[in-house]
Amino acid sequence: MSDIPKELAEARQTIDNIDAALVHILAERFRCTQNVGHIKARYDLPPADPQRERQQIARLRALAEESGLDPVFAEKFLQFIVTEVIRHHEDIKQGYSERR
Repeated sequence: MSDIPKELAEARQTIDNIDAALVHILAERFRCTQNVGHIKARYDLPPADPQRERQQIARLRALAEESGLDPVFAEKFLQFIVTEVIRHHEDIKQGYSERR
């Protein structure tokens, strides 16, 4: 696609760079939440923490509004991540339970 305008190619490159950064940030977030899963498993805490989730949703909605991002989208995105984190925490807890 060498016939696209230079400014479009530049805009796409910026988007590609942001996408790469998002992937790296998500990977780091999941490394941190894996650690949380191990802590919860060692202390026999539940994989989900609804109170924490409510706090995070409120915090992220506010951040989204301040940033000009649709807060509904931000909440959906966070919920998608939290659902995956809880699944990981359940798997980790299961692993600890099998060792006992």
